Amino acid sequence: MNAEEILSKLVSFPVLGGESNLSIIDWIQEYIESYDIEVHLVPNEEGNKASLHCRIGPAVDGGVILSGHTDVVPVAGQKWDTDPFVLTDKGDGKLYGRGSCDMKGFIACCLAVLPEMAKADLKKPIYFAFSYDEEIGCLAGPELARAINDFYTETPKYAIIGEPSLMEPIVGQKGIYILETYVNGSEGHSSRIKQEVSAIHESMRLILWLENKMNQLIENKQFDDRFHPPHSTIHIGLVNGGIAPNIIADKAHFYWDLRTIPMDDVTTIIAEFEAYCQERVAELQKVFPDFSIKSVENHPAVPHLDTKDDADVVQLVQKISGKSELNTVAYASEAGQFADEGFQSIICGPGSIAQAHRANEFIAKEQLEKGVEMIDKLIEELSLATFA
Repeated sequence: MNAEEILSKLVSFPVLGGESNLSIIDWIQEYIESYDIEVHLVPNEEGNKASLHCRIGPAVDGGVILSGHTDVVPVAGQKWDTDPFVLTDKGDGKLYGRGSCDMKGFIACCLAVLPEMAKADLKKPIYFAFSYDEEIGCLAGPELARAINDFYTETPKYAIIGEPSLMEPIVGQKGIYILETYVNGSEGHSSRIKQEVSAIHESMRLILWLENKMNQLIENKQFDDRFHPPHSTIHIGLVNGGIAPNIIADKAHFYWDLRTIPMDDVTTIIAEFEAYCQERVAELQKVFPDFSIKSVENHPAVPHLDTKDDADVVQLVQKISGKSELNTVAYASEAGQFADEGFQSIICGPGSIAQAHRANEFIAKEQLEKGVEMIDKLIEELSLATFA
């Protein structure tokens, strides 16, 4: 099967983030095992999801992990011109389907080149690492990266995360953390606003604190010019509270996200926010003893990626991708999680992130071909006795 044929099969599995991915992971496992490659699963506690890893080549230090995720985002409410779970060729050089770009295209490239990998005289191994639930918070990435470290007697050196980057090497990504903050106040007639504690009013104070914190970071010139925007951002995306204009709201909550450049510490920002919350609680419990503020994770923090420009993995990917210019991204990926496990990590894959998560998602056939070419060149590099 070539990359396009494999991609067609992968797209046909409508596995959304949060859902069981066993249908697609079973197919991938069977495909890999048909080349006499031993596959290992990393299941979740319920047993209805699993990540997958395997090694092609010798059990020696210094190998390369090729990483991707098997889940996709929903299509409900989007206006698709074709069935999103049927890979469609309209004759315009593009292949349409959910996940064609993000990021089943990269997985298809990996699997299409597997026959050459299995036959090659690799001096360093190649590993596949395919996860679940990336689209709802990169939930399986840390466990998969740890499993690779723990399972093999040898130690891989590099990790290439094949998120769509138009084959450009991506050396940095912002850290991302999404939280929910719940405020409990006292209800009453709107004329008693000074005698009660409005959960909405207090939520707005917290939101303004967060906006001011972002502005403070900017004023302090906490910049990393590799990113756009070059500073950390704090954004409130959803606010709920109140039942009527003339009733003081006793409940309100809001969702917010932090996207931090590597020099800014998420835990410090959260600690400062919590300290401000405690100040407000101490003050307003004098008016209403049950007043409270509680923040909870929407999903765990996704660490940033900060690979140095002169790292060995950068030179390797520049060589095999044919792209010398380095870039950064603001979206989440599992790259920082693999880096935290000690692997030199970089993002590089076929397709454009501009096509991800939207109706009529596509990957250009040319990009799919370039993805295959990159992995072919990786095989050549790892087959050299001089590769270090």
